[in-house]
Amino acid sequence: MTSVLTLIAGAAAVATAFVLLLTPPRRTGKPTGVAGALHSIETEYAGQVGRKAIPPSRDERLAEPLMRRLQLLARSLSPGTGVESLQRRLDLAGNPGAWTPERILSYKGLGLFLLGATGALVGSGSVPGLLLGAALGSLFGFFLPDILLYNAGLRRQEELKRTLPDVLDLLVVSVEAGLGFDAALTRVAQNTDGPLSEELARVLQEVRIGKSRSEALRAMGERVAVEEVRTFIAALVQASELGMPIGTVLREQAREARLKRRQRAEEMAQKIPVKIMFPVVICILPALIITVVGPGVLSLMESPLFR
Repeated sequence: MTSVLTLIAGAAAVATAFVLLLTPPRRTGKPTGVAGALHSIETEYAGQVGRKAIPPSRDERLAEPLMRRLQLLARSLSPGTGVESLQRRLDLAGNPGAWTPERILSYKGLGLFLLGATGALVGSGSVPGLLLGAALGSLFGFFLPDILLYNAGLRRQEELKRTLPDVLDLLVVSVEAGLGFDAALTRVAQNTDGPLSEELARVLQEVRIGKSRSEALRAMGERVAVEEVRTFIAALVQASELGMPIGTVLREQAREARLKRRQRAEEMAQKIPVKIMFPVVICILPALIITVVGPGVLSLMESPLFR
């Protein structure tokens, strides 16, 4: 009983420490609307442009040598995962919270030890179990930050794909009402939420700090893995370079985006019968057979033929 309680307490302590380390610092006083979107761009995307570095806290200064060693360990164990690759994944995930490539590497090394120790504690009944538990726990802890980052990127790309037609409709209405393209982007950032609004706000911020519109849009296309968004960006860049009317291009892109969203919805609806077939066959059909055939089988077993 004591060993079970010790195991539960150790696992709870490890999980609590890991969650606290992964929790980003809470921000206060964040503005809303377009100012909030641009503030988010400044703090999370353009950290090197005119922003003072926040001094680390006392706990962060104390843990810095340990986290640096864990980062070096994780980098030595994954030579194919460089800082550029991790930054690419962070861009796809929208650079969540205070995550940086260096911090992810530190978390990978920390998970290697924490979950490895937890696995060893779980399998401590025998030597093979201890070794197997430590190996599986270390493997899972090492790749857990990558899994979380990949999942965040997938969710963000799906959100981008889902909100694209609505954002394009708002852009079309704004441009055809007489606003310029940059003013229309500002209106979208002010009246919509989600990752696409943040990306467009970042385009505005990059244009204001000196980039051309085409360069800012191309950089957005490199950060986004959604084919529809990349097609929209390519059409905008081509229209800007050739002098075509932006309103016509936006209207055509909005029509195509709505059509593709409807096709995706129809495709998902077509997949539903196939997906529900397996639960029906595995779970519902056996229970139905037992309910229908069971009384007859019991009656036959009680008959003189089986006595």
